[in-house]
Amino acid sequence: MIERYTYPEMGHIWTDQNEFQTMLEIEIAACEAMAKLGQIPAEAVPVIKEKAKFSVERIREIEKETRHDILAFLQAVAENVGDPAKYIHMGLTSSDVKDTALGVMMKQAADIIIDDLVKLRDVLKRRAAEHKYTVMIGRTHGIHAEPLTLGLKFALWFDETERNIERVKRAKETVAIGKLSGAVGTYANIDPYIETHVCQQMGIKAAKLATQVIQRDRHAEFLTTLAIVAGSLDKFATEIRNLQRTDIREAEEYFHPGQKGSSAMPHKRNPITCERVSGLARVVRGNALAALEDMPLWHERDISHSSVERVILPDSTILVDYMLRILTDVVDRLLVYPDAMQANIEKTGGLIFSQRVLLKLVDKGAVREEAYRWVQRNAMARWLEGADFKSNVIADPDIKQYLSPAEIEECFEYSHYLRHVDTIMARFGL
Repeated sequence: MIERYTYPEMGHIWTDQNEFQTMLEIEIAACEAMAKLGQIPAEAVPVIKEKAKFSVERIREIEKETRHDILAFLQAVAENVGDPAKYIHMGLTSSDVKDTALGVMMKQAADIIIDDLVKLRDVLKRRAAEHKYTVMIGRTHGIHAEPLTLGLKFALWFDETERNIERVKRAKETVAIGKLSGAVGTYANIDPYIETHVCQQMGIKAAKLATQVIQRDRHAEFLTTLAIVAGSLDKFATEIRNLQRTDIREAEEYFHPGQKGSSAMPHKRNPITCERVSGLARVVRGNALAALEDMPLWHERDISHSSVERVILPDSTILVDYMLRILTDVVDRLLVYPDAMQANIEKTGGLIFSQRVLLKLVDKGAVREEAYRWVQRNAMARWLEGADFKSNVIADPDIKQYLSPAEIEECFEYSHYLRHVDTIMARFGL
């Protein structure tokens, strides 16, 4: 992933240095297990631990000849270890080391993303409490529907973020898996104990069964989970982008001192961070599809998945980490304009109370189909002619047969729509 979207902690996980270092730790742990089984001399292990080193530059130099990164890695290590290097990688195949290292690295990446999600969740909870009673219009199909509160909107995102935390935790368990079972997964040249020992040392679980590789449904689950997280962030960002539109402007991204919105138009304040989140979410979703394509491999393994994973695993984890961080900052400092919210609620001249009038008519004995027609004709008079909805409803001869002016006034009160806000918010401890 390009540096622009990479935070150091996540970026470090996917460096060549960290990957090869993780593989080296796996190789050393395997030697420890072999020594315990009496398969290699016990005195070789401390020598290997002390001298096993490498440089990425040397690995790449060797790889130009071998055209095989794992063999180049092993040769670079052997150059430093000397004779005991003959015990390193004994009975193993390249994917034993590579796939186990990937399991460790995906676990590390998942831990960062979970921490990011927790931070977003906490900010959403705070803002939901802050705007628990901040009334705004709800919209369906982009059209004014009925009032709700901004706090409820934040609480909805809070709830979804909690689900995403659990999703990533489950996905982490799925991919935090290693295997050291040989060329086709039968342990033909390696004792199963070695696999158990190495995975315990690396803080992951051993696969119950593998071929030459860990099965890629696990990786697909991880990548599709990241795509769901990215989809949630896209959803939140899209809402903020809509609320920032000039004709709505109920909320907007914080505008930094000295920030410029447009090279041509000095007045512009654009939702650029949220737009970036929406754009990068498309990349993560596309990577998830690539992960699904990686699942079917020929027989016990081919290499068609490997080149794909070198791109999609770093890119998706780096992007989700980046998106979470920047959107958390957006929500944390989101500018909210309650006066604009109130003005927008009033734009339709009371049309948002139409359902209350309808239900009140039905409650008083009117036939629903007829009542709907009476309310709708007065609503359309407002939409098309600018007539005052409430005044027309009060004066409507059919409606007057069932509702008094006082009962109609009662239908136009906001309190009815907000009476269960406390009940809903209590579900989230708010």
